[in-house]
Amino acid sequence: MAQVSDLEAGRAWLRARLERRAHPLDHLEAGAAERTIAALRGLDPESWTLAWGGLADEFVEAAEAAVGTPRERELWAQAYQASFLGRYPIPNHELKLAQYARAREYFMRAGALEDPPVEAITIPFEGHEGEGDHLRFYLTRPMGNPSRPPVAMVWAGIDTWKEEMHLRMGALLRSRGFAVLLVDMPGVGESPVLASADAERQWTPIFEWLANRDDLDGSRCAAIGGSFGGYWAMKLAYTHREYLSCAVNWGGGVHITYTPEWQQRSRNASSYLMDLMNARARIFGGKTFEDYVARCQELSLLDQGLLDQPNAPLLLVNGRNDLQNSIDDIYLSLDHGDPKSVRVFDGGHMGEGPVVPTIVAWVSSQLGIAATP
Repeated sequence: MAQVSDLEAGRAWLRARLERRAHPLDHLEAGAAERTIAALRGLDPESWTLAWGGLADEFVEAAEAAVGTPRERELWAQAYQASFLGRYPIPNHELKLAQYARAREYFMRAGALEDPPVEAITIPFEGHEGEGDHLRFYLTRPMGNPSRPPVAMVWAGIDTWKEEMHLRMGALLRSRGFAVLLVDMPGVGESPVLASADAERQWTPIFEWLANRDDLDGSRCAAIGGSFGGYWAMKLAYTHREYLSCAVNWGGGVHITYTPEWQQRSRNASSYLMDLMNARARIFGGKTFEDYVARCQELSLLDQGLLDQPNAPLLLVNGRNDLQNSIDDIYLSLDHGDPKSVRVFDGGHMGEGPVVPTIVAWVSSQLGIAATP
């Protein structure tokens, strides 16, 4: 169900995001985006994917005509951005699912032309019955390809997946000397598991893979989760602390966020254009608000008894006026367990201002990487 039911209101929401260069329009060419918004005939999946998928077609045609030129990589990147919009916020329709497949293809077409190129990694995964048997994620190496760089594992939330985090955070981490692993959190993208009270087990084989790499320094590893994904980064700081130098919960829930009272309050958050509750429920395999509320309380780190356990160094970050996840989860976390670092920004969900540079600087300091001049 759309949070913005009127097409003109939907166009206004998109244009406001485009003007601010905010998610989900933060990296799409402004002129192409505006032209597509103007041509949009509805927020239903057919109208939506026709518009954004058509824009992707234009960029694909241009990229194929620009093979071997300096513009080729950027055109594939724009084709990816348009297909990402085509599957936004989640591929809950066959047309959106097709756009998601296209987005992954175009992401790799662009990534193959980077220096160093993006690598797709597939490793075995021994899941529960009915789960997948492998994990797929991306490895991006720092410029200059130094020997045994430290590693940042990065993911986001219910609508922003591993591909989107490449530009949102991965590029800055690479420039600071990190190798970056781009991973999907449980219940989204190519994760083999749905969200559950023990879904952090999907990271165990990744940590084990990392420990056996001679070209990456797995002993210096950070976990950074954005939006809902901040929850999983924080949980790993407890459950997998022996593998982590530090972790960042950037806008994720802890306990209060998962109560029925908060979910009722946030179910129509204006920071979402459409399908917020469908997107939330989908991580558990559900579709409705009721599906989500029936499951989300099992994620509480307080009820799981983790908050009073030792943890890897933790940074908690959010916007003080977050409508999606409760800012009070930060204050609750400070009342339990080991001391934690906190940075609260102005704005709503995930904060506004120099949020990403602040996170990258903190992670760099934890891993002993000197600040840039």
